[in-house]
Amino acid sequence: MRELEEKQERLVRAAKESGLDGVLLATHHNIAWLTGGRSNRVDASREIGTARLLVTADGRRFVLGNAIEMPRLVDEVLGGLDFHPIGYAWTDDQDPACAVSAARNVAGDALGSDWSLPGTVPFEPQIARARALLIQPEIDRYRALGADAGRVVGDVCRALVPGQTEREIAVSFVHAIAAVKARAIVTLVGSDERIRRYRHPVATDAPWRDVVLVAVGAERDGLIVSLSRIVATAAGAAAIESITVKTASVFARLLDSTREGTSGAQLFEAASAGYCEVGVPGEERLHHQGGPAGYRSREWIAHPRSQELVQARQAFAWNPSITGTKVEDTVLLRDGQLESITLTKGWPSIRIEAQGQVIETPAVLTIDM
Repeated sequence: MRELEEKQERLVRAAKESGLDGVLLATHHNIAWLTGGRSNRVDASREIGTARLLVTADGRRFVLGNAIEMPRLVDEVLGGLDFHPIGYAWTDDQDPACAVSAARNVAGDALGSDWSLPGTVPFEPQIARARALLIQPEIDRYRALGADAGRVVGDVCRALVPGQTEREIAVSFVHAIAAVKARAIVTLVGSDERIRRYRHPVATDAPWRDVVLVAVGAERDGLIVSLSRIVATAAGAAAIESITVKTASVFARLLDSTREGTSGAQLFEAASAGYCEVGVPGEERLHHQGGPAGYRSREWIAHPRSQELVQARQAFAWNPSITGTKVEDTVLLRDGQLESITLTKGWPSIRIEAQGQVIETPAVLTIDM
């Protein structure tokens, strides 16, 4: 409850600063954030779920939902969190204005929302800033998820053998992530020449021969971690090990610049400088470099015009890449200290230095044939 109260206070403050009577939350990531990881999803293909949460400027909270979902929402999803229920017929719920009207009856006419709801003020940027600063329970959940993801991804990777198709490998990761009560929201698998051609290699029926790169995004309790690993035969490793070390150097540059108050534009410039230093200028234009993570896989992306600022306690998933390879892990910034939370124990690593700390980043795992 203490976590809910702190986050509610942030929303109340944001609402008052904008002259609003309340804030309506409809998207999965915001509802998970406010409730400490609860989910309003039934159909995972939709960004908005079955419930609407309302926080009023005078500090009250409500759950709005149709008659199909309300019993489960009250009993299970929001059990113990003291949200006052406001229900309506599922036939009325087919009109998005229904929830807005119900919210106005208890809060007032001036409502902000995180989704395109009729008669409301777009409020996602303000909500994003409210959820940016991680609190201790979130940091604890993040560490646990990162440890589980790093372990199971490593387990699957160590069992890979040439000849497996990218789709077969992707399915293995989905099952492994599900086994730790998480959901795989990204499962990219690229082999051999596809890695050099595509920065986002969606899995195909192609079998891998010498090199396979996997990128996994895992969600649990609403929080998301991202990590990439490369497995290769001796011949494949010889071709990419040196450029992977160069990519790790750019990763170090980004981590060293990930300091409270630094802007996204400054971080992009740090990546650009890093690529120049290792002799591959312009690679930053071929793929984004990542950014802070949280209840979205990237809360924002570092780019030349980004004015978003690094917070004192945030997670970051940087993913610098040089054609044919990539380095990606999720790292916590906590009051000036960096902590990689998706490490795979026993995985070959490249040691880098950032902000006076030595950090391990994933190298290429070479398998015996």
